[in-house]
Amino acid sequence: MNQPSTQDLLVYLKDLLESKSDAKQRTYKHLLSAFQILKEESKLTCAALKKLARPGDPDVTIEFKEINEHEFSVKLAGDLLIFVLHTNVVTFDSEHPVMKDSYVVQNEVNRYFGQINIYNFMSDSLKFNRINDPGYLLARIMINHENRFFVEGEGPMAIVQNKISEHEISTLQLQNLVKLSLAIAIENDLMAPPYTDVKFITLYQKLEHTPALGAGQKIGFKMSYDKQQPS
Repeated sequence: MNQPSTQDLLVYLKDLLESKSDAKQRTYKHLLSAFQILKEESKLTCAALKKLARPGDPDVTIEFKEINEHEFSVKLAGDLLIFVLHTNVVTFDSEHPVMKDSYVVQNEVNRYFGQINIYNFMSDSLKFNRINDPGYLLARIMINHENRFFVEGEGPMAIVQNKISEHEISTLQLQNLVKLSLAIAIENDLMAPPYTDVKFITLYQKLEHTPALGAGQKIGFKMSYDKQQPS
């Protein structure tokens, strides 16, 4: 095989910049715009709930907090949702259903997506700095250079948009995703682990406040690392 000439390599690099690199930059800009809408909607939803909700206990609090440019949180009583924008644009392995979508097959650059992850933590985990308490990925919103999207998630989130949309993601869809994620977090209750699982603990587990002390886990959620543990 002949070694490509300097000119051929230059043309190849030019093509990459005009296709792949350009698509990634457009993706990131769409992602920033979507994240801003999620942030504003979360702030407005918290404000509306503070006016509407009349819980009997004053400790049932509602709070929006901007952590930084790429992260914010919403606290609803005992639940804390953290929205995180990832700055890297990604693609998927060949077995992922998205890679088999005709839209992706037709144009390679359509397979690059930016992601916004929505995590659910117990608010007490942060309040008491229980660093070993697990968080749960409720959903991740994937957006590409044409502002088309899909959602991977738990429960109702799994059917919101489980394949690449035919149209650009809308403000209304993003607003609904905020409300739905908040509802899912509250609806999924904590379930105590089996008695036999917490019957014995080590001193380290006691000092470090690990889940072995009997912290509940969300019904319907299973951490990815849990699936890897031997039965």
